[in-house]
Amino acid sequence: MKKKTYSQGTGRRKTAVAQVRLAPGSGEIIINGMPYEERFDCLEHRQAIVKPLIVTQTVGKFDISVKVNGGGISGQAEAISMGISRALLKEDEKYKAALRGDGLLTRDSRAKERKKPGLKRARKAPQYTKR
Repeated sequence: MKKKTYSQGTGRRKTAVAQVRLAPGSGEIIINGMPYEERFDCLEHRQAIVKPLIVTQTVGKFDISVKVNGGGISGQAEAISMGISRALLKEDEKYKAALRGDGLLTRDSRAKERKKPGLKRARKAPQYTKR
């Protein structure tokens, strides 16, 4: 049986799910078949994706392949960040303290609250009229 040469991690944020594969390489990040610079225009999203690599000082050491779907751009960027963090943790356990310290291993469970009957939104009640 052939030995697996990559580490895998799954990240989630709101309704976005990212499946990340981390393999030793030149530092290429491919998201859904295209470079991450093309997929994410906003600098904040790019920084969020690369943050786990910066924190663990592994920039340029791994090729990263990502399949992401669901949610919006921000949710996908956060999900990818978490997926990379989890894959790095499988690669080497010594990264745990650094990743935990920056909050990259904690799942952000905040999501949009559902609308309730009789209200305009999740919590906004109709305006009260006395007469």
